Amino acid sequence: MKRFLSILLAVLLMSLLASCGDSKEEMENKAPVSAPAEAENYDTGDASLDNPRNQDEIEADELLVVSFGTSYNDSRRLTIGAIEAAMETAFPDWSVRRGFTSQIIIDHVKSRDNVSIDNVEEALKRAMDNDVTRLAIQPTHLLDGLEYNELVEEAGTYADAFQGLAIGKPLLTSDRDFQTVAAAIIKATKNYDDGETAICFMGHGTTAASNRVYTKLQQVLKDQGADHYYVGTVEAAPTVEDVLNSVKSGEYSRVVLMPLMIVAGDHANNDMAGDEEDSWKSVFDAAGYEVVCLVQGLGELEEIQQLLVEHAQAAIQSLSE
Repeated sequence: MKRFLSILLAVLLMSLLASCGDSKEEMENKAPVSAPAEAENYDTGDASLDNPRNQDEIEADELLVVSFGTSYNDSRRLTIGAIEAAMETAFPDWSVRRGFTSQIIIDHVKSRDNVSIDNVEEALKRAMDNDVTRLAIQPTHLLDGLEYNELVEEAGTYADAFQGLAIGKPLLTSDRDFQTVAAAIIKATKNYDDGETAICFMGHGTTAASNRVYTKLQQVLKDQGADHYYVGTVEAAPTVEDVLNSVKSGEYSRVVLMPLMIVAGDHANNDMAGDEEDSWKSVFDAAGYEVVCLVQGLGELEEIQQLLVEHAQAAIQSLSE
């Protein structure tokens, strides 16, 4: 526990130092979620096809995959569910379970689909009640922000309940992570890169210092020769206007939009691909471009799944040191 407690203290200190820049819109997975309308006029898919991974009978070793969550059933299964399945394949001796940090999403899915998903506290108590000995937690967060620090803090209150507890790093942590993610999104969109198309990625964004991951990813894309690729955010900078101005500097006739988020949920379907006047789709359409929306979360990409598996592997390995 000494190793975990020292990590916890360091993370808490960094959180305090950065708190002056944090907000309720901290990061992709910290977006404030409005309660969905009681009667949805859109189809999010069949919830019964998704495994909530809230089963008991957990073995001594558990890998808890923590996500913000989404009420879009198909996207949840194809992204978060796919990441969890990749974890099960990589670690057959570990029981993989799910935890969401958004209580609003948990409550909505329960009310609409009668599917129960554990929040982090419930998942930690489930592990404790099932006599889990070693607990590894792997978040699907894009970056190390307020949400990640809150997870570390909450898990720390249960540190004495397990013989070993470790938390994996967010998706974009090391320089190699940026290289891997850049290569993955280039590969996923290469068929659109014809020199006449601007390929734009919409992240969430944050007012905290960790927002720099978006400009760093932009530079990594440029370094990899992806000259027609642009990165922006919906809540911070670069803004959609910034991205539009960059696109206008080129000779493009078409724009492809894709979320730089693990899931394709409300932000992807509405802020990016929606018909509202201020959506990214509408902004680029009004500027005269042909717009193609790829409503697909990063979690669908095998390279992203495997990168998170690597982060989980590091956390699991630390429990044996």
